Amino acid sequence: MSKNIAISDDVYRELKREKGDRSFSDVIRDHLEERRRLADVTGEGVLDREIQADVKVDVERLSDGTLSRLDDETL
Repeated sequence: MSKNIAISDDVYRELKREKGDRSFSDVIRDHLEERRRLADVTGEGVLDREIQADVKVDVERLSDGTLSRLDDETL
């Protein structure tokens, strides 16, 4: 089954340029599938492992401080 959709002229030109011998549906499907990767959502690979470890330590340290301050304020 096919559906008609309206897209702006600039988007049409980009899809047409990328399309080659594929269908517009294939081009759009490929882009949607790329966005479904967990790494895109989680940011995997954005930081190298050393920086990632440093950030994790900082977040844990700052979280501990926040939790203790919250405990102090509720007393």
